[in-house]
Amino acid sequence: MIHLKGAVMLNLTADYRARAAELPGLFLDVFTASEGEGEGRAVAALVDDLLLSTPDGDLLGVLALDERNLAGCILFSRLSYDQDPRQVFLMSPVAVRADRQKSGIGQKLIGFGLEQLRHNGVDFAVTYGDPAYYCKTGFQPIAQTFAQPPMPLSMPHGWLGQSLNGDNAPLMGPSRCVSAFNKPEIW
Repeated sequence: MIHLKGAVMLNLTADYRARAAELPGLFLDVFTASEGEGEGRAVAALVDDLLLSTPDGDLLGVLALDERNLAGCILFSRLSYDQDPRQVFLMSPVAVRADRQKSGIGQKLIGFGLEQLRHNGVDFAVTYGDPAYYCKTGFQPIAQTFAQPPMPLSMPHGWLGQSLNGDNAPLMGPSRCVSAFNKPEIW
């Protein structure tokens, strides 16, 4: 249990499968509120696809529960570099319920998720998003020559990464993402 502002109790868990049926709806609500209905539907469909098509060893999810209510979720999926033996995971998508944003849940959830990756022997984490937000949790901008994304990026400044084991050597070779992310329009 973690205490947040206002004495709210928050439970963080990696048992995302127990709440899998609720996850597309959470992402639909969060992204519709912030980005519009089209984006909400697209992210919900991505989450549904990730949950249905990604092998268990290639997907990790972490949840924030406010009492029994789902307050947030992050999904991490494997990113394979054929010429590099290190384990790499992509952190995406990330959602915190609109009425719980700006309370520290997102940063706590990211920290918990990265710790779960470390515990599972993952060497490096990448994400594709707002540097102003994700740099608060240890991510730093990375060049595409440092870690080649699986698809061309529409916003290269949003390609971010962090070592989870202290090895900051570039990732070697082209990368492959899980099938749910293997769509150019996502990147």
